[in-house]
Amino acid sequence: MTTAQRIVVDPVTRIEGHLRIEAQTDAAGKITQAYSAGTMVRGIEIILRGRDPRDAWAFAQRICGVCTLVHGVASVRSVEDALHRAIPGYTIPRNAELIRNLMIATQYVHDHVMHFYHLHAFDWVDVVSSLKADPKATSALAQSISSYSKSSPGYFADVQKKIKTFVDQGQLGIFSNAYWGHPAYKLPPEANLMAVAHYLEALSWQREVVKLHTIFGGKNPHPNFVVGGVPCAISVQTSAGPQRGGGGQAATAVNMVGLQIVQNVIKQMQEFVDQVYLPDLLAIASFYKDWGGIGNTGGNFMAFGDLPGKSIWDKDSFLIPRGVILNGDLSTVHPIDLDKDDEIQEFVSHSWYQYGAGDAQGLHPFKGETALNFTGPKPPYEHLDVDKKYSWIKSPRWKGKVMEVGPLARVLLMYAKGHQQTRALVDSTLKTLDVPVSALFSTLGRTAARGLESKIIADAMQGWYDALIANIKAGDVRTFNDQYWDPSAWPNHMQGVGLMEAPRGGLSHWIVVDDGKISNYQAVVPSTWNAGPRDAKGQPGPYEAALQDNHVLHDPKKPLEILRTVHSFDPCIACAVHVTDPQGEELVQVKVT
Repeated sequence: MTTAQRIVVDPVTRIEGHLRIEAQTDAAGKITQAYSAGTMVRGIEIILRGRDPRDAWAFAQRICGVCTLVHGVASVRSVEDALHRAIPGYTIPRNAELIRNLMIATQYVHDHVMHFYHLHAFDWVDVVSSLKADPKATSALAQSISSYSKSSPGYFADVQKKIKTFVDQGQLGIFSNAYWGHPAYKLPPEANLMAVAHYLEALSWQREVVKLHTIFGGKNPHPNFVVGGVPCAISVQTSAGPQRGGGGQAATAVNMVGLQIVQNVIKQMQEFVDQVYLPDLLAIASFYKDWGGIGNTGGNFMAFGDLPGKSIWDKDSFLIPRGVILNGDLSTVHPIDLDKDDEIQEFVSHSWYQYGAGDAQGLHPFKGETALNFTGPKPPYEHLDVDKKYSWIKSPRWKGKVMEVGPLARVLLMYAKGHQQTRALVDSTLKTLDVPVSALFSTLGRTAARGLESKIIADAMQGWYDALIANIKAGDVRTFNDQYWDPSAWPNHMQGVGLMEAPRGGLSHWIVVDDGKISNYQAVVPSTWNAGPRDAKGQPGPYEAALQDNHVLHDPKKPLEILRTVHSFDPCIACAVHVTDPQGEELVQVKVT
């Protein structure tokens, strides 16, 4: 007989960073209360004070090693927004916006595919079960849902041999961290084998697609950026200079050879999404339709919007719209006022920080404070004191309301705004799976939205690429605006916010500049919105609320159900919190023996 108990999952694996989940269950194993705790602490915001705003992106981008690119984009946009607010005529070259769109879109598709196969799939796919699969039947299954070329019986037989070798040697390696044989796994062996094969395919695929970042940004992870545009010049030449001897603009510029590689990468992404990711997603989801009624966070969703068709300051041209959905009502999209003190706020009532005027109030990010104040238990400890402060993550709110951010929020906003492709994809998915609209607001809906978004964005990339090529052919190769580059031309005081939709959700970097130096910097990231603890009103954060919605644990010692919902958000706790000292030196070394 199951008894009421407190379940602790620490650390949650297959995520970035360190996350602890504590869940209280009743006698039937149903979660009644859940608590999300980030167990590492941010320091980047403190480190940025007093620095040159033009260098901020290089520091801020190191918040995370997984969310490559996104913090760099948000950071340069924050400085550019401050300049645009102070000097309305300040703009970014159109080519730079197009290149940023392509880089952001690549990050989306790469990140979503990696998450589905390498972080989330094994919550639904039983690797060991795939050893029972018939390769011929697996081939028939794969060919029935997709035209992907690698679907022969021999291909799946080879993959099965690799898995058997791992299992026989007791060295599951990358496949070791899961609850194989758990009764919550429902896929037949053939579907499991197909998914594992595509897991391995995705590893090779991702090495190719990140080439786009290296072409435009010089490297990956953490490609280069610059306030005022992008750091890559464009050359119409194909060689490295006269007589191929090197030198000249073409030595370091992006030329037509590099642009052809970009075109190839776009095609590779579209093919993998269309022929592998989406078919696998729908096939797997068809066995887990009950999860369309599990994991609702409450129906409040927010997106800042991104991927401008014209300019980052023309939000009406965004592919992803800006706005808020309340209580699951898709008939109304509420606007966001970025500057109102009572709209976007961060609370620390249950977070290990302290505010100068008291911890019960919320602070707008322009007035945000980062003052560390650990009052938690001294390790080792059994449970957190959740009536007090219990996390290093703050609790962001919009007009005092909890907001879920991420792929589901974006897809819902595009759907609500009437985006035709989104409406067609969502309606088709609901029909294919034979689930109601309410299934969108769930763990299943969150996972499905990530795949649908990948399709939407991968398809949009061709248009941005074509526009860039058309500009180049017309003689426009400008990628950087050097006007107002020198801080001596800046006003004494200015502030701005760099907004972007990172793969995990709405990201915002808020900067205040005085006399050419950063006087305050606040990064409010997707996993802060989603993974934050309760606020002063006792409202649970999205992770917590989702876990409190219809979760019954089959085996408290193997809390697969908790992992399914937490992983559906694709946590990145390193973004929500970060550790280093003000001089940039490491604080801790961990030796594994």
